[in-house]
Order: sequence, then structure tokens, then C-alpha cells
Amino acid sequence: MAKPILLCDTKGMDRERWLECREHGPDGKIEYTVGGSDVAAIFGLSPWVTPLELWRQKKGLMKPSVINENQRQMGHMLEPIAAYWYGQKTGNTVVEDTSLYQHSDYEYALANIDFRFEEPSGADGILECKSTTYHKASEWYSESIPVYYEFQLRFYLAVLDKELGDFACLWGNNPDNDLANPRIIRDKFKEDNIFEKLEEWIWSLKNDKPPTMDDVSDSKLAMESLARIYGASVSTFPTIELPKKYEHGVRSIALLQTENAELQKSINDNEKKIEAHSVRIAELMKTHEHGILETTADKLLIDFVTKTTRRVNSDMLKKNHPVVYQECLKPSESRKVKVKIEPIPV
Repeated sequence: MAKPILLCDTKGMDRERWLECREHGPDGKIEYTVGGSDVAAIFGLSPWVTPLELWRQKKGLMKPSVINENQRQMGHMLEPIAAYWYGQKTGNTVVEDTSLYQHSDYEYALANIDFRFEEPSGADGILECKSTTYHKASEWYSESIPVYYEFQLRFYLAVLDKELGDFACLWGNNPDNDLANPRIIRDKFKEDNIFEKLEEWIWSLKNDKPPTMDDVSDSKLAMESLARIYGASVSTFPTIELPKKYEHGVRSIALLQTENAELQKSINDNEKKIEAHSVRIAELMKTHEHGILETTADKLLIDFVTKTTRRVNSDMLKKNHPVVYQECLKPSESRKVKVKIEPIPV
């Protein structure tokens, strides 16, 4: 494979211009592009965006979801720190790369990587820097790599025609324990599978064939994505008739909702029984927080601790400060599929 095409240097670009270059190339002549962060979404593996949502964004039908700007900036600021400690731990030379590259064979495939590295032996590759939180650090233990990031780096290796790709993922202030440096070696079989899917994706954009949610394994993300795409329901729209092939799914919803209602009733009944048993115990505990009851087989440890919560008195706020009350109101929209089985009269 030939070396990549250098399109431009993004150093010093403001974010708006940088996004323009990524979306259509620096001269605006590429109709549709794919970047590293798009690949997992196209496969339905992104934890943030679905294929349909990304497709509509590429078509200009909707804007990307609002992101946490502070979180984005923090991640960007941590990249050189992760790169520095990667260099310290590995002994590799690390160099920032701000160029925007294009695949030599696929004009839509663009890559704007973080850093390059070079080993003492002379072997070189791509360094992708990430940061995460402690509760997600386990995703990087024992040389593991979240699949959505693996797809990103494999895409970069293909675009830049490199054989080695390293990660530097940081999640704490102790680089000895809080920095993961797993490696990816280029795999042509996986690479071909990726670009076969990307070719289908570009075709779908050019031929106005939107993807479905079939590839999205995260049902919560899929529902959130559909809410962002279609927005609120419209009460004046007519009832639609669904094809028979959806009967299993629709009937399953109805049965599971009935089962949940029965379980909730059992929970409510149990709560009442617990409350009834608690009356005499609370009477004995008075203002004590902890109690114990010992038997020959075990100890029953009892907690009866006061917990204080503070909530805004909305009635008082509305009465005394009506303007502030209105300003503080935050609309919340939600849609949930509910199914009721109605027998057909004979």
C-alpha cells in the first residue's frame, strides 16, 4: 500500500475550521468522510452514538449531540501528559503529529492522530492517548483495549500505512499504576473487514439508504438516539399499523410489562410487611442507631439510622419567587413503549 496523502497541518486551527477539514477535507471537495472516531459508531459499537444518528449528522440532517465541553477540554489537556509518561515508561521517543492524512486508496478515510512514537530499534508507529475514570480503568487492565478504541487505532494504522499502534490511557496521578500502554499490531484481515463496512457506509450516504438500529447492542443508547433523532411524539398523528413480523416483539413487551407489574405488587406488599414488623423494633430502639440480636446460630445486626435529605420546597419557591421558579423549571421529555393486549370480540 502507498503512503498516505498529507492534506494539511491542523496546528493552530480553531475548532470550527478543524471540524470543517475533518468533514470535507481542507478544500471542501470530499462529499463524505470517515474519521477514526466514526468507525466504531458505524459498526454499532460506540457507547456514544448510533449508526443512524451518525448517518444523519453526515447528511446534515442533525447536529452532533451536545457534549460536556469541560470533559472534552480535560481529555485534550491530558493527552500530552499521557504521552510524556508513555515515553518515560517505554523509552520510546514521542512526537506530536498535527497533520491531517488521507488514505491513498479511499479518499473518504481521513486521520488526525495524536502522536507518533519511535523505538530505540528504529521501529515506529502511532500513539493514541486516552484518559478515563477509575471506575472504567478495568477496561484497560491486562493489556485489554475497549473495542471501540481498537477500531479507531486499526483505522489509523491503515490510513498511515503503519504496522504498530500503541495506547497511553491515563486514569490517575500515579503513572506506575494508573497508565495502560497496550499495543496493536496491524492485521490485514481485520483491516479489510473494517473497510468493507466503510465502503457500504459511504454507499449508503451517497444513495440515501439510512442504516437501522440492528447493529446496536446497547438498547438504552438506541432509545436515547431515537429520541434525539425524532424528538417528541405528535398527538395529532394517526395510529399506525405494524406489520405482522413485529408480533413477537410487541407481545413480549406486553407480557414483560405484566410480569413487572406483578413483581412490583409483590415488592409493595413486602414493604408493608416490613413496616409492620418494624414498629415494635423501632419502639425498642428509641434513639439508638444500632442493635444486635444473638442466637445460637448467628447474629442479627440492626440499623435504625436517621438520614437527612434536603430538597427545594417548590411550593414556597413558586409562591415567594415566581420568576426564579419559572427560570429554574427544566422541561424533561421521555417516551416509553407500552403495550396493552385487547381481545378481538368474536
